[in-house]
Amino acid sequence: MNRFGVEELSPTEVKARVEARNGTLLLDVREYDEVATASIEGALHIPMGELGARLGELPKDKNIVIFCHSGSRSLMVAVQLKRRGFQKVFNMAGGIDLWSQQVDPGVPRYD
Repeated sequence: MNRFGVEELSPTEVKARVEARNGTLLLDVREYDEVATASIEGALHIPMGELGARLGELPKDKNIVIFCHSGSRSLMVAVQLKRRGFQKVFNMAGGIDLWSQQVDPGVPRYD
């Protein structure tokens, strides 16, 4: 757990959870142009700014792994979701940038 009370998972840990098919939901909170540049197959895309209006799309009974480009925005979203009653939220440390380096080099890196 980090100082915000959110457990962080490495990209390789996230990959293992997804491959286990245990109902883990990947939530991409990046902007539309970022997703057009690089994405993770199967992730639900809800930009950070739209999250409040779209909370109903998120299941409270499943593990939700949140990611952004580097892990900063997704951490803020994870904290907010916990405050709204979501208990099974995780932040992917290093975001899609680290995913590109550790899991899938076919996912383009960007600044």
